Amino acid sequence: MNATLNKLLNGILGIVIALAIGAVIMLSQGYEPLASYAALYQFSLGDGYALATTLKNAAPLVLTGLSAAVAFASGPVNLGQPGQLVMGALAATAGGLYLDLPPVLMIPLLILLSMLGGAAWAGVAAWLRQAFAMSEFIVTLMLNIIADFFALWVITGPLRDPDAYSPTTRAIAASGWLPNWGQLNTSVLWMALALLATWFIFQRTRTGYEWRMGGQNPLFARLGGAKVDRNFVLIMLMTGALAGLAGGLLVMGGPHRFLRGLGANYAWDGVMIAIVANNGLIATLLYGIFFSALHTGALGMELITEVPSEIALVLQGVIVLVIVAGRETLNRWSAWRTVRRSVARSG
Repeated sequence: MNATLNKLLNGILGIVIALAIGAVIMLSQGYEPLASYAALYQFSLGDGYALATTLKNAAPLVLTGLSAAVAFASGPVNLGQPGQLVMGALAATAGGLYLDLPPVLMIPLLILLSMLGGAAWAGVAAWLRQAFAMSEFIVTLMLNIIADFFALWVITGPLRDPDAYSPTTRAIAASGWLPNWGQLNTSVLWMALALLATWFIFQRTRTGYEWRMGGQNPLFARLGGAKVDRNFVLIMLMTGALAGLAGGLLVMGGPHRFLRGLGANYAWDGVMIAIVANNGLIATLLYGIFFSALHTGALGMELITEVPSEIALVLQGVIVLVIVAGRETLNRWSAWRTVRRSVARSG
């Protein structure tokens, strides 16, 4: 049984077990599981509008998941996705408030600003690691808190909308709004482009090879001539840019302004998706869409069947536990079968 089949089996088992546990919980509370799951499907994937909403909501999950996946697979422990998302969103918002260019220039510029905002925030952690040997694990976590308080100061002070009843900025220029293609918001297109670029760099370039080798065996990478310190900085900047892009898309795709709590739990969910996907880039995309479907459909499920939308969090938690716990078990079982077959053939 190869590694790909192991991952597929593990993912399917995790989802099936989570749905079964969710059904038991719903039955114990007097709800009808089949009707509830049917409503969840209908409101997340059942028609064009539902699918478009799910894909739009998946964009920040996938991008922050890619950020974490690339970092973890390459060695750095970048847990700063929440702060990098916030700084990317602030950078895009500031650009949208003070600039008003034609959309063909405005949208790429705001995208670039959001990526620079996230990369700069990750760059702070990279610099502290290089200059003072400070652990990026601790620094990125602390920078998340600083980013949250800085954003709160910005939206209650210099960029506050005086006509709003709650802390928020004014709306960015309409030329910076991401258009829709039919029912599909084009934030999904930018997510897809970022995924393709990340995959190409990570899987098809010498730099990506050095990153992957550094994540698997840092000593081998250093002895092989890889510039480990330079790669660390590049990885931090790239993963910060991906998280910053997630923040920019959240603003530009709507509500077109920076609201308090804009990032919600997107970034932490993205980190969790990277862990579940075992740092696989395509797996991160698939799990990101699936978890987005859970959250999007749960709201409609609550409306139709009165099942609390928090059931989606239960399903998500069980999926994570089963997949992560079962991954090593399946790997060991597969290795045991391989060894047993080898012994049998040699005997």
